[in-house]
Amino acid sequence: MIKYLLFLTLPLYILDQVSKEWIARTMLEGESFAVIAGFFDIVRVHNTGMAFGRFNGSEYANIAFSLIAISALTFIVVLWKRGAFPNAASKVAGALLISGILGNFTDRLARGYVVDFLSFDLKFMIWPSFNVADSCICVAAGLLVLSAFLQPSGDKEESEGKDGGTGQKPKPSSTATPDS
Repeated sequence: MIKYLLFLTLPLYILDQVSKEWIARTMLEGESFAVIAGFFDIVRVHNTGMAFGRFNGSEYANIAFSLIAISALTFIVVLWKRGAFPNAASKVAGALLISGILGNFTDRLARGYVVDFLSFDLKFMIWPSFNVADSCICVAAGLLVLSAFLQPSGDKEESEGKDGGTGQKPKPSSTATPDS
């Protein structure tokens, strides 16, 4: 767990916080500029709600989502310690979830809202503004779905080792060999 936290969670958390701080220091709320005209803008948005701005501006949204963040972080750590992240994809997903949840939770504590700033116009819809932490959470969700279809690494070695890939235990030998 430590190597995932150190080499994935921490750098992404720092990137998230540094990018949000840069936006907060250089732009006013609602201000924007085009990075790729007609497709990608940087825009400063304050979000007290959750993904896609749902419940934004609700009176107790910040408190509720802070409590949800603390609960989610606790749950992820407990699951990790119990071995619920058995393969590399699921461990990366767990590390990304921790990074994303911590990033947005830090904003809620420090600012009272989450800073969103990445905005894409996909022509058929304008995607709601988001940030690095949100990206971590979305990629983690995809990895968790993918990892559900992957066999844990320990089981894979067992099933492909002595049994010839059949998934069954080898039958004991009925004849003794000189080496036994």
